[in-house]
Amino acid sequence: MEEFLYKMNPLTRFSDRASYYAKYRPSYPDEAITMVLEGLGNTSELIAVDIGAGTGISSRLLAERGVKVLAVEPNPQMRETATPHPLVEFREATAENTNLGDNSVDLVTAFQAFHWFNPELTLKEFNRILKPSGRLGIVWNHRNRNDQFTQEYSQIFKNAAKDPPVEKEKRKRVMDRAQSYSYFTNWRYQAIASQQILDLEGLIGRTQSASYIPTEGEAGQQIITELEALFQRWVDAQGFVHLIYRTDVYLADVNL
Repeated sequence: MEEFLYKMNPLTRFSDRASYYAKYRPSYPDEAITMVLEGLGNTSELIAVDIGAGTGISSRLLAERGVKVLAVEPNPQMRETATPHPLVEFREATAENTNLGDNSVDLVTAFQAFHWFNPELTLKEFNRILKPSGRLGIVWNHRNRNDQFTQEYSQIFKNAAKDPPVEKEKRKRVMDRAQSYSYFTNWRYQAIASQQILDLEGLIGRTQSASYIPTEGEAGQQIITELEALFQRWVDAQGFVHLIYRTDVYLADVNL
C-alpha cells in the first residue's frame, strides 16, 4: 500500500483541512532542525527547499535559523493559509517537478510528506536540484503508542479513519524503498522524543487536521464525543493533555 499513496489524491486531499492543519498540527523539536542543518555552514548563506510544505510549519522553523526557504506546496488552500515569514517564499510545484534549476539549492527537506510522493521520481528530482555538497532531510512525527494516553487516542483515530492511516511501519517501508535507489548515499537516522500539549479544542482540531478523519455528520460527531470523554479521563490540573511523539529524522547526501 505504501508505494501507492502518491496515487491517493495527495495534491487536493488536504484542501478542506488547511485551517486545522495550520493551527493544530504539531511542530518539530529544535533538535531535529539542528540535525538537519548541522555541518552545512552559515545558515544565512543556505537555500533550502521544503517540499510538501503545507502551511509552512517546517519552513518557518528553518527560516527562524536564518535559512532562506523555498516552500514548495501544490495545494492553494495550504499556501493561502500559511503564516508569512520574510525568509519563506511559497512556490506552486510538486515534489516530482519542482521547476528549480540544476544544482541550485543546499538542502531539500520533506516534513510529514514524503509518503505522498512518487519515491523514485522524487529522489531523482531532489538529486538534480541539490548542489554536490547538498543534503536531503526527511522528517516525520509518529505518535508514541508506548504512552497510554497516546495509545488510546490513536485507537480512536484508527477506528474513525475513512482511509487507512499512514502508520509508522508503512513509513519505514517507504524509507527502505527510498534507500534502495542510487540518487543518495550515506543515509543516517535518529529518533527524538517530543510532545504536543493540547486543550480540548486543540485535541479535536489536531484530529480533524487529518485528511482521512470525518468532520461532519454522525461520524464527525461520534469522534468528537469520544475525544471529549478521552480528554476528561486524562486532563491534567492545568487543563491539558499530552500527545507523545517520536520524531524520526533521516538524512542523506547527494550521490555524485
